[in-house]
Amino acid sequence: MKNPSTKEIGEILNGAKRIAVIGLSDNPARTSYSVSQAMQRAGYEIIPVNPTIKEALGVKAVSSLDEIEGKVDIVNIFRRSEFLKDIADEFLKTDIPVFWSQLGVADEAIFNLLDSKGRTVIMDRCIKVEHAMTR
Repeated sequence: MKNPSTKEIGEILNGAKRIAVIGLSDNPARTSYSVSQAMQRAGYEIIPVNPTIKEALGVKAVSSLDEIEGKVDIVNIFRRSEFLKDIADEFLKTDIPVFWSQLGVADEAIFNLLDSKGRTVIMDRCIKVEHAMTR
């Protein structure tokens, strides 16, 4: 499992506009909320993907990736590693180019599967930290 370089991650973030956040909580005390809020404040459009909430960060939530209209640049995942297989299966039905799982969330087999399908995969990295490091 080899993530893109910091330079490549910077290029991905510079080119991205819309980030679908799977597992985004509407609770400001949760990491998914604070990280997504920071990315929203940095100018990214955040789309909450969570069937258990109505909205987060002032944006209506959707239940799944296939409910999102328009182009999405990155899927950012705030779910435990055991959920990555189902998320990857859903992700592969889309044309979203980047699959990004947050710190502590990784699965070598899923990484290799997505990589073999030509998708960019970043695992076990915080998007907010990477964004700050590549500015």
